[in-house]
Amino acid sequence: MSLESRLNGLWYGHSALRWLLWPAALLYRVLVALDKLRARARPAPSLGVPVVIVGNITAGGTGKTPTVIWLVEQLVAGGLEVGVVSRGYGGRTLGPHLLTDDDRADEVGDEPLLIRRRTGCLVAIGRDRSGAARLLLEQGPLDVIVSDDGLQHWRLRGDYELAVVDAERGLGNGLCLPAGPLREPARRLGDVDGVLVVGDESATAFAFEGAWRGRYVITQVYPLAGGDDRPIEAFNNRQVHAVAAIGHPQRFVTSLQRHGLRVTLHALPDHAAIASSDLRFDDDRPVFVTEKDAVKCPPMAADNIWVVAVNLEVERGAALLAAVRERAPAHG
Repeated sequence: MSLESRLNGLWYGHSALRWLLWPAALLYRVLVALDKLRARARPAPSLGVPVVIVGNITAGGTGKTPTVIWLVEQLVAGGLEVGVVSRGYGGRTLGPHLLTDDDRADEVGDEPLLIRRRTGCLVAIGRDRSGAARLLLEQGPLDVIVSDDGLQHWRLRGDYELAVVDAERGLGNGLCLPAGPLREPARRLGDVDGVLVVGDESATAFAFEGAWRGRYVITQVYPLAGGDDRPIEAFNNRQVHAVAAIGHPQRFVTSLQRHGLRVTLHALPDHAAIASSDLRFDDDRPVFVTEKDAVKCPPMAADNIWVVAVNLEVERGAALLAAVRERAPAHG
């Protein structure tokens, strides 16, 4: 069993080991609080442009990247000039760095690269998101900056903070790292401007009064090597492979199973590099990957590797967008 699987069992199961790690979790909470105080004692200068922060309070995937893409697309559709800042986790570049069409995922991270490709917006990465934001503004005027995974980057304060929570896994056992999945105590959700619960509407692992709801919808399936799209229904009742290096690979499997596919999962650690050998199997079954993983895949001529494009649909999305724009009034 991999370390990631063991941690998921600890964080989202009922292992008594969590209580042995509780002192370490308490120390972690103290260190986080001190780090937050230090950051807020020397806040970055005002950027002069509204900032919307999308993040989470748990380790692992909750749907931040699809949420950022949805939000950026909605703002752009409203006629605004939008830029995105991100840490660039998984890449070697420390930044600040402005993404270009020539960048690779191993240099700048898979999530920022996917955001740029899906939205076409300016994206800058860097450990210092304030520096990345200033780099964006040097390119020209912007109406809004969206900070990807920015809830724990306290120097860059947001006009609107949106916390994303996975509907199926919720907050796990409710403890902070390493005993549980929380990067901050659960009460942090009471401080943000909005909470978006993403996932199956029937999921009951997490409920939060006044939360927005979202769900993933498969919009297209296209060959990694290039070519025509296919409807996901074309693979109904077929046995397929799913290769996923994301925070919650089971969510990918579930989305395929809902369309009648019989899935064998090959999970890799979140943000892991994907080699050609990871996509080859001793049969002719189709191989499915997420868009986030597709930006890391090596060029391959194989015609049985398919990329699954997913959009986020937000219930009462217009109202959420209005709430964001009210708290973060754009200049445009």
